[in-house]
Amino acid sequence: MDEIAFLGAGSMAAAMVEGMIAKGAYAPGRIVCMGGSGTSAAALSGRTGIRLARSLDELLAGAGTLVVAFKPQHLAAADPRLAKLTEGRLVLSVLAGKTLESLAGAFPKARNIVRSMPNTPGQIGAGVTGWCSRSPLGPADRGILDAVFGALGLSLELPEAQIDGFTAISGSGPAYVFEFAAALRDAGLGLGFDPATAKLLAVETLLGASRLLAKRDVDPEVLRSEVTSPNGVTSAGLRKMADRDFRGMIREAVGAARARAQELSA
Repeated sequence: MDEIAFLGAGSMAAAMVEGMIAKGAYAPGRIVCMGGSGTSAAALSGRTGIRLARSLDELLAGAGTLVVAFKPQHLAAADPRLAKLTEGRLVLSVLAGKTLESLAGAFPKARNIVRSMPNTPGQIGAGVTGWCSRSPLGPADRGILDAVFGALGLSLELPEAQIDGFTAISGSGPAYVFEFAAALRDAGLGLGFDPATAKLLAVETLLGASRLLAKRDVDPEVLRSEVTSPNGVTSAGLRKMADRDFRGMIREAVGAARARAQELSA
């Protein structure tokens, strides 16, 4: 039972599978997936070479680990046979907002349960995953997590009370960055750049700034000040951001995401 099974094949499962294969953590033949009524599982199987299961029995026949990756709101209606079929297996959940307690209710016979939140940059090995476990992990299960999460990028073991906050920042954070990139691109279009150039400028500016921030390892404000001359071009743009309370808007966005994660746990 050295296979890893994915129940659900949406964007998060795809990011994990593609990251694991790219890093060589699992060969495609050791990964099996099963989706719902849609075509995402078949598409993921066709794209990556992992096996496609047609039933829960087939999905878990050779799997010692189950990654639960369907929509969080579907946990309450999950097939009750999973309680028996996951007996003695490691269950790894990526369901936003679903607590260890609620997961234990659905998978009462699992040997251990891990609540985690990866993010989509994991598909290129640049992700960050926050996680916690119901019980202390043994060496073998910790090795599985290291293989799975290590293939995606960085991982952090956190108290469960911080997982919803982690979800709001790092789980949802890539979407905030992509939205900012789209806004910067649109601003470029408004200045007369053609679409390809506007996108190139937005992407490369964000990429370069992020790399510089990671390499310099200083507070973002330090690098901001190095770009900003008193009463200069950058200062004019930053004043507009301050006038619209840019930081307050981001705090509100993160707060709304965290609140939604907490709602999903109810």
